[in-house]
Amino acid sequence: MKTSQADISHELEIIRKTFEQFKSGASLEALKDASGLEIELRTLQRRLNKLKEMGIITTSGKTRATLYYLVQSPIEIKETVQEGEIVPIPLSHEGKEIRKAVMRPSSVRRPVGYNLDFLLSYRPNVDSYLTPDDKRKLTELGKTMRLDQPAGTYAKEILQRLLIDLSWNSSRLEGNTYSLLDTQQLISQGKAADDKTAAEAQMILNHKDAIEFIVQAADEIGFNRYTITNLHALLSNNLLSDPAASGRLRSFGVGIGNSVFVPLSIPQQIEEMFGILLEKAGEIQDPFEQAFFVMVQLPYLQPFDDVNKRVARLAANIPLNKHNLAPLAFVDVPEDLYVQGMLGVYELNRVELLKNVFMWAYERSALRYAALRQSLGEPDMFRLKYREDIRSLVTEIVSNAIPPEDAKRLIRIKAATLPDKDQSKFTETVDTELLSLHEGNFARYWIRPSAFARWKEVWGKH
Repeated sequence: MKTSQADISHELEIIRKTFEQFKSGASLEALKDASGLEIELRTLQRRLNKLKEMGIITTSGKTRATLYYLVQSPIEIKETVQEGEIVPIPLSHEGKEIRKAVMRPSSVRRPVGYNLDFLLSYRPNVDSYLTPDDKRKLTELGKTMRLDQPAGTYAKEILQRLLIDLSWNSSRLEGNTYSLLDTQQLISQGKAADDKTAAEAQMILNHKDAIEFIVQAADEIGFNRYTITNLHALLSNNLLSDPAASGRLRSFGVGIGNSVFVPLSIPQQIEEMFGILLEKAGEIQDPFEQAFFVMVQLPYLQPFDDVNKRVARLAANIPLNKHNLAPLAFVDVPEDLYVQGMLGVYELNRVELLKNVFMWAYERSALRYAALRQSLGEPDMFRLKYREDIRSLVTEIVSNAIPPEDAKRLIRIKAATLPDKDQSKFTETVDTELLSLHEGNFARYWIRPSAFARWKEVWGKH
């Protein structure tokens, strides 16, 4: 698992203290040696960039001659991170409490084991993680024009777009570095990115297979052993050290990286609790409560050797697909907040932070898929800010029928000219615009029909 926010905060504090040895500034290499941290130089550089953004250090010189200077009086970095940063998701008071608790270094968090009562005490349709207001809001957001159609009708209509969005976002939450454009090329044309690992390509292709499974068989699958074990088998295909572990409940203990939570290790208990989890999930009547329940309880149980959170994210879409509601594609969800929400469940048995993420994530996804933009939202301020940059780049790529690989390079070059905090979002936004172009909307970029047809042919779009 990737480094936790708490561990990053701890590293930042060590680096800040290291500066006290260098009153006249220090080079990257000198800071690494003096800090004693076992991290790569490029990781240290990212930590230093964070300190610079926070106004704690400054720099002089360029490239290898860069020197770093302390400009802020000594304070605890972990407090600065919690109080001073801008959190992209609105958090409740309870969510903030949980976040503060799980961001402490793991060395000071109390080790805990699996709490049987967290699942056993939950009474379907009596207890609820979501309030009535939560459910009303989600229902309004998720409405589509296919509510009275057979199960899975809406998901099948948007399947090609859903395959790319959900595969990319769910993989991104696991640290996968494929871009949205890379993902489109892999799913649509089977073309893996040259600069990525085989495991990353496998993860995305597994998501594609798993999404097709829950969409194409929407009227047959549910919260039962067949569905969840096969969902795991599809998502873990060719990614586990033991191939036979795909789709099989684990028979040994596991740990959670950067967490003090210790899951169940007795096979008979895992089997029993897995059955109870599925039974309770199946009894829940509200589709959104079902979705969130499985996002909470399945990773908490950790019934499989690995890939549990991926199974939970896709299983959360099962009730949404059945009711022809907009899917949950985890659009724009920050990885650190999602992980912190899960740590709140693991270590505190508290769901409020994860619920904040879930509610926000569903609204973002619903806006992507349902015809709600005009009535629900204000213009995307990021797109407004970079409107001309996005327009000119998309126009250039399409008008000149620039191939995908060259387009990716062009987008990276343009993104590199923007502030660091906007580069990733800009790349994703341009990728999304390109993947969303069709005969009914390309004219807004002042693209000629003949140029659009040529671009479609080069990109293999149908």
